[in-house]
Amino acid sequence: MCITLLSTAHPAYPFILLSNRDEFLNRPTAPAHWWDAPNEHVLGGRDLQRSARGTWLGITKQGKIANLTNFRDEGEEVARNKSRGGLVTAYLAPPPKSEWDDETFVKYLVDDLGIHNVGGFTLLFGELREPKDGSLPGLAAVSNRTSSATGVPRIATKLGETHGLSNSHFGDTTWPKVVHGEQLLKEAIDADSGREHNQEGFIGRLFNVLSVDSLPRPEEGENFQTFTRQLRNSILIPPVGGQGIISKPADKVAAADGTDTPGNGEVKVGDGIYGTQKQTVILVDTKGHVTFVERTLFDGAAQPTPPDQNSTRFDFDIEGWHR
Repeated sequence: MCITLLSTAHPAYPFILLSNRDEFLNRPTAPAHWWDAPNEHVLGGRDLQRSARGTWLGITKQGKIANLTNFRDEGEEVARNKSRGGLVTAYLAPPPKSEWDDETFVKYLVDDLGIHNVGGFTLLFGELREPKDGSLPGLAAVSNRTSSATGVPRIATKLGETHGLSNSHFGDTTWPKVVHGEQLLKEAIDADSGREHNQEGFIGRLFNVLSVDSLPRPEEGENFQTFTRQLRNSILIPPVGGQGIISKPADKVAAADGTDTPGNGEVKVGDGIYGTQKQTVILVDTKGHVTFVERTLFDGAAQPTPPDQNSTRFDFDIEGWHR
């Protein structure tokens, strides 16, 4: 039950995004890195289980960002050859100077790619640019229920907004973790805005938001599928479920460019331990400087990653920020 929290309310950072990726911990996943050619302008992790090598969260040197959460539509037919993570790649991967505006992208998803049988999802995407008179381009919100390129809702179009999204449609306030996450992010921003700013301390407080565990513990003998409804109550999902299935860590099965995955067809996904696998904090300051920090909490063998080895940081300036 992943969660995304974003805000445009911090005076020093007109865009903040927090993300927890919740998954079966044995699912092979590449840590965040600059992708191999011809997509070397893209920064993000990658799912190594499926050949599409999709991602749940990515950002480009030109300021394009996309984040996907999925959910289950009961009774809906899903095409097994379609990857929801591939939708993020479809937005981020085109060459930096290609003419691909948001409406054209949505039209491509609906008319050409086909998204109504890809499984339940919400995709946030857009370009990050310098605020103009308190306004921003914002992010479009598309789902598998989107029927046309017109009328797609946009969020984070003004300074002062804070939003949350989990494994349901955008705007669903029945999920306690979303409501709680929005509140905690607002409080972290308010606290930081009222003191002398220290970026490292602020990043630590944001990871604290992502690490709030309020999950009721399963009762003895409770079926995991029944227990999954409880996952909507907690921002962080501690390891729950069966015994971990031993598989090769992602960094061992991936080639140097992070996309080759020999032997992963034998990894059984959808079984074993489930929980928050990765946490990400993205800050974009008023000059267009991006700070991207990812924490990997568990390796591909479902083993905890030592705290002194679980964090990766990237810093870069958005090309065209003042455009």
